[in-house]
Amino acid sequence: MNRALKIDAQLLYTALLLSFCGIMIFLSASLGFLTRGISEFTSVALKQVFLAFIPGIILMFVFAKVPYEYLRKYALYIFGTAIILNVLIFVPHLGVLRGGATRWLNLGPLSFQPSEVLKIGAIIYCAAWFSAVKDKVKTWTYGFFPILAIIGVCGLLCLLQRDTDTFAVIAGSIAMIYFVAGAKWSHMVTVFCIGLVVFAGVVAYRPYVMERIKTYLDPSQNALSQSYQIQQSLIAVGSGEIIGRGFGQSIQKFNFLPVADGDSIFAVAAEEFGFLGSVFLVGLFMFFVIRIFKLARAIDKPFGSYLLVGIGGYIFIQAFVNIGAMVGLLPLSGIPLPFVSQGGTALLLLFVEVGILFNISKYAKLK
Repeated sequence: MNRALKIDAQLLYTALLLSFCGIMIFLSASLGFLTRGISEFTSVALKQVFLAFIPGIILMFVFAKVPYEYLRKYALYIFGTAIILNVLIFVPHLGVLRGGATRWLNLGPLSFQPSEVLKIGAIIYCAAWFSAVKDKVKTWTYGFFPILAIIGVCGLLCLLQRDTDTFAVIAGSIAMIYFVAGAKWSHMVTVFCIGLVVFAGVVAYRPYVMERIKTYLDPSQNALSQSYQIQQSLIAVGSGEIIGRGFGQSIQKFNFLPVADGDSIFAVAAEEFGFLGSVFLVGLFMFFVIRIFKLARAIDKPFGSYLLVGIGGYIFIQAFVNIGAMVGLLPLSGIPLPFVSQGGTALLLLFVEVGILFNISKYAKLK
């Protein structure tokens, strides 16, 4: 077989290793549901394995065979569909209210999170747009205002869903594509300043965001309320010491650590596998993302290169923010850890995106 038609081996094996580690950590973390009964644990575990993980692996290899140029051709339709799906959330009886926020679409026995589609839709559309305008990206008309409009639309939809974290991931990923596409520094600085103003507005009108910041600045305050999650997370991470308690042996996941199978799952991994295991997991993420960016430099066509940067950037941002929050380096967020945290929609679409990475990697011309 022609080398150009092969998936990049390092990308492939790292993705498979992350997937394996992710499902094993998740199954261990979900043991915490045993305190609610065996049926609760079985339901959560089976859903993740048979409705997300296994279908996701299949979709990953299916999309590895789909020429990525098709995405450029249908980029506008993909982004438009993502916007429509997010608007449908606000239609009565279609949107599902959970935890004070409406972020899911009702699909009978299952639910679906459209913001995950918006994430990849925005990345694909931005990659297609900037690959089409080429050097005009440096202008206000074809560079600055379009990216502002795309971020604005995504921001409006996410903030109406009270999903500040997803908006931050989308904005960060798009900004990375804009940067590598050749944006002027003055435009980048202007976008950053506008982002600060928007962030200040979100803090002012979203009290829970301010609470997260206060908790980050002083984790010792309100240890039984706002600071409870970070306190329990730090206990879990510290309890792991060098080599950890052992697989399945976490104590904090049993009614101590909130959302042990979701936002807090890295703390469970750190408790069970210790410092060495945590470094290994972080190293896998770092190697995976660095490999993606290296491949982006070896792709001749701008669309493929920008798509690699956007997807790699989003995986990096989510992993960095999730892990950083669990060890107290960043404020707490609701961002899941890629490949590991619970979330059917997020995991399925992550595997689709990895499949796209695989397909693009076939055309990389590494020296």
